Amino acid sequence: MEELKPFEAERRQMVEFQLRRRGIRDERVLAAMLHVPRHEFVPKKFMELAYQDRPLPIGKAETISQPYIVAAMTEAALVQPGDVVLEVGTGSGYQAAVLAWLGARVYSIERVQELAESARARLARLGYGAVEVVCGDGSEGYSAGAPYQAILVTAASPQPPPALVDQLAVGGRMVIPVGGFRLQRLQLMEKTVSGIAVRNLDSCQFVPLIGKYGWPQKSLGRENA
Repeated sequence: MEELKPFEAERRQMVEFQLRRRGIRDERVLAAMLHVPRHEFVPKKFMELAYQDRPLPIGKAETISQPYIVAAMTEAALVQPGDVVLEVGTGSGYQAAVLAWLGARVYSIERVQELAESARARLARLGYGAVEVVCGDGSEGYSAGAPYQAILVTAASPQPPPALVDQLAVGGRMVIPVGGFRLQRLQLMEKTVSGIAVRNLDSCQFVPLIGKYGWPQKSLGRENA
């Protein structure tokens, strides 16, 4: 009998019960979620919880998103091999690894230097060489890599940052949670020659996007009405 890789059975259950049965249909996305080892992107004390459909703390008041949200955002972005993609909010690097598995060239920006450094080392150790992690204000994007065929924002903003809209290529798609501190709506924004088309997706709950075009640092810890 072929020996299972660590947590392989849990990953298969995650894909079948948490993703496919909840409406994720893109087989490439499902394959990426099956092959990227989420347990490598969470603190050791949470490894046994890695394949539950829940966010988990990774330190510095940040979290790794629940598997369904990662899959839903990735599916909505329609990432293709060779696309140049910007991720805002590296965290532990899990979403970036999923994008890289799909064949994208990924720029991922993280405001917390300690998390950026640990994600960079983790992604390199696991072989995701197509990801470049940058430390900076994600709400301002990363103009050096623009334009992007897709932008995924993994922190909540009160409105779509104009810098990110500017860096999105014509024909590109941005997936971003927009709303208040407690609850947001995941939005899909498609850039056309005539403007921006917006479609609402799932309700969601993300940590806030802190920065020039997000929430100001002083807003942390304050309730949003």
